[in-house]
Amino acid sequence: MASHLGLIEELEHAISNGDIARRAKALRLVSDLFELGSGRFSDEHIVLFDQIMQCLISKIETSAKASFGSFMASFPDAPGGVIRMLAFDKDIDVAGPVLSLSGRIEQTDLIAGARTMSQPHLLAISERAELADTVTDILLDRGDRAVVRSVAQNTGASFSREGYAALVDRSRDDADLALSVWARPELPRMNLVRLFVEASEAVQQRFEASDPRKSSVVRELVARASLELLKQTRTGSPVHVSAFAYVEALYLAGELNEQRLVEFAESGDFSRTAIALSMMCDLPLELVEKVLVNDHHEQLLVLAKATNLTWETTKALLILSAIPKQLDPGTIEQAFVTYTRLKPKTATTAIDFYRLRERAKSVRGAA
Repeated sequence: MASHLGLIEELEHAISNGDIARRAKALRLVSDLFELGSGRFSDEHIVLFDQIMQCLISKIETSAKASFGSFMASFPDAPGGVIRMLAFDKDIDVAGPVLSLSGRIEQTDLIAGARTMSQPHLLAISERAELADTVTDILLDRGDRAVVRSVAQNTGASFSREGYAALVDRSRDDADLALSVWARPELPRMNLVRLFVEASEAVQQRFEASDPRKSSVVRELVARASLELLKQTRTGSPVHVSAFAYVEALYLAGELNEQRLVEFAESGDFSRTAIALSMMCDLPLELVEKVLVNDHHEQLLVLAKATNLTWETTKALLILSAIPKQLDPGTIEQAFVTYTRLKPKTATTAIDFYRLRERAKSVRGAA
């Protein structure tokens, strides 16, 4: 009883006279008391601790506040108000441990912090054991290179469709980030293909700039390596295995048609769309996948015309290729003009050339 009376007296003096040293001492005593009873306190007790702790930390030195924040970050029943107060502190030494470790931060507070706080604070958020896509979307939009790399390496982070696209976009000039994105097993196939295409183009340009005389050789080697890697990434993918089995069954039953292709495209199913189009065009899947993610749509229009696809089907393929972005009306209109002017014979000749080229590559590869 005497110890409790001593604590109460210490709190009264600390709060009433505002002495920083006395406040810090009182905070240590309160922290010790909280540690002893953590996991057994009622909601009313937690509220009481919250009020006392917030009052005490409002006027103590930063070093003491940082130490207190590191201490409280590990408690699953830490008072929510004081945790929020620490998390939103402008000093990263105070906020960092709480942002990275505390499970008591509300999701709404994480989102608010991600939208407004500094890069060091964003980096701390990116290191949390779990991150919802609503948070990672903001981190990828606002974060610098260090933040984005940290998010990409966080196995507990979830990403939206827009988030995956942002990761690929940010990987264009960041090889380390590209490797981290590639290593994520849940990366959607469409984003993986786009990552390979853009990375191979960047590598190709770098080598060509160093020795323009070898540009054709470099282009061939990089393209071959990229296609081989894309093949390998499908081997262990249950999503691809399932999609291929489904589409192949339709093909063997004579039920793979334009209507099925439209259904796949409009549902946003990249794997089934690519597999179906590959079978309908009699072209390697790797080539069709690259065509579908290419920002330049000429090759896709050629495939569509050569396969006698209607404009509505072709439009569905174009819209799929732009996900998660939306094609502007001007781009769609220009694509329609090109599609209309493209002669079937010209498209068929181009497809025949693609087939011959791929067969030649296969022969060279076998040799």
